[in-house]
Amino acid sequence: MIKGLIFDFDGTIIDTETAWYHAFREAYKEHGVELTLEQYSTCIGTSLNNFNPYEYLMTDLNLPLDKDEFRKAIHRRHSELMEMETIRPGIQHFLDSAKTAGLKLGLASSSSREWVDKHLNLLGIYDYFECIRTADDVENVKPDPELYNQALSCLGLEPDEAVAIEDSPNGSKAAAAAGMHCVVIPNEITRFLDFTTPHYKTDCLSNLNFDHVVTRKLFN
Repeated sequence: MIKGLIFDFDGTIIDTETAWYHAFREAYKEHGVELTLEQYSTCIGTSLNNFNPYEYLMTDLNLPLDKDEFRKAIHRRHSELMEMETIRPGIQHFLDSAKTAGLKLGLASSSSREWVDKHLNLLGIYDYFECIRTADDVENVKPDPELYNQALSCLGLEPDEAVAIEDSPNGSKAAAAAGMHCVVIPNEITRFLDFTTPHYKTDCLSNLNFDHVVTRKLFN
């Protein structure tokens, strides 16, 4: 029997990822550069070490841009796009069902604690989570399993007692490396990416029977 669920945040609980991609892609086009999904995907669900979309135009293409102004413009456009986004289908039902069933709820995100706390409070779901681990808590973010390892330890759970809810390849890799079952609910952007680690994939949590997840029937 599953005793807990650990959610990713960006792209999973609310689709921040699609808004980021469109904000960057629009900004790149203004400078005559095409930002492909393949290129952008290298920073989805992980750090910006492999590809930093804020700095690429300046560091790699040597365009004369003001770094701070570029970042501010991206954030303004992202905020505008996010006004159209709400909590993803099925998330609220799974949170409520988990609480009713007495399951432990955790969150493991490669984003900063400030970012995660802000949006959890805006969505009104902050208090659902007994444990939150973010980039502020670990040396290595996903696909490294450290975030999930810490969340499991915090909740007092073994890997086979919890299910990860993810949207990206890096997230599913982190969950698999931590020894957990994983449900993947890709968003508009991540559904085009390659998922190579074991997981159960569905368009949204609304398509899943909650009891099938917590009894492991889904993974048999």
